[in-house]
Amino acid sequence: MSDLHVGTVDPDFWVGKRVFLTGHTGFKGSWLSLWLQQMGAHLTGFALEPPTSPSLFEQARVAQGMLSIIGDIRNCDVLANALAENEPHIVIHMAAQPLVRASYDDPVGTYATNVMGTVHLLEAVRRAPSVRAVCIVTTDKCYENREWVWGYRENEPMGGFDPYSSSKGCAELVTSAYRQSFFAGGRTAIASSRAGNVIGGGDWATDRLIPDILRAITEGKPATIRNPLAIRPWQHVLEALEGYLVLCQSLCHRPEIAADAWNFGPRDEDAQSVEWVADRLCTLWGDGARWTVDEGVQPHEARALKLDISKARALLGWQPRWSLPEALHSIVAWQRALLSGADMKAYCFEELGRFQSAVYSPAG
Repeated sequence: MSDLHVGTVDPDFWVGKRVFLTGHTGFKGSWLSLWLQQMGAHLTGFALEPPTSPSLFEQARVAQGMLSIIGDIRNCDVLANALAENEPHIVIHMAAQPLVRASYDDPVGTYATNVMGTVHLLEAVRRAPSVRAVCIVTTDKCYENREWVWGYRENEPMGGFDPYSSSKGCAELVTSAYRQSFFAGGRTAIASSRAGNVIGGGDWATDRLIPDILRAITEGKPATIRNPLAIRPWQHVLEALEGYLVLCQSLCHRPEIAADAWNFGPRDEDAQSVEWVADRLCTLWGDGARWTVDEGVQPHEARALKLDISKARALLGWQPRWSLPEALHSIVAWQRALLSGADMKAYCFEELGRFQSAVYSPAG
């Protein structure tokens, strides 16, 4: 076992760190922005306008406490100039077209954003001498899916049936090529991270299970779900974000080990079917919440998907904190707080505190 062990986020490490975050207006990016703000990082975000309305970015007033730049990662020069002007120590690349179904509607835009956007980001880093660590965020769907019952490891082949999954596999290959060609043994350490199906309060995306169910519940309608038997590695968004932050710390402390690809997923017992999650969420909400199956023809999506997180546990000391039932409970509580008129920025900060003090406990 390596002495790289970092394990958890070290707030002292982030105080005063200049961080450049792409995709800060999205669901995951908004949560990560809040976390970095809470720790005292000097944060610059670069992204398109929030992808949904409402959005966590607006509800939690994420723009307060950071420099928020509205821009498109498909524009190489604009991105490079923004990054250079802010002289970051750490770069976290999360900007993406993140939806499988949307990739069928706009494959060209999906590849332009997810593949060439990654190229543009890495080119910008090449010109920025201040950068010491880069975390490129992709997805669990980057692997060549073989419908295995065991988790994919970081050395499995890249693939992707649909344009979204394929584009993320391409982004992984781009990252590996740049790391070996331009950054090997140099000033900047580059890693990629592959998370599971992230869930959490503040997600309003379309064609995602949890937001679709919550929308239907608030409208007093039964939720319509696709592929009820599909198994996914569900995890609370803060689990994945803690993985990214721990990885960035490790890139600075032990780049010779950390500059690689990493999985951040749930424990095996939390890889559950779509219908299991829908049942549990409706039960937690109560008030007659229910779901039905969309009987229409659906585009192809993987039926079974799991991640092997042994490497991150052994070498980074990272491991999940919340079980899937606990994560779903937190989502219901977050949504009820929103409906009650709570200050959602303050509530998110409180949730971050609860998460960081938690110890994983399997729940029924």
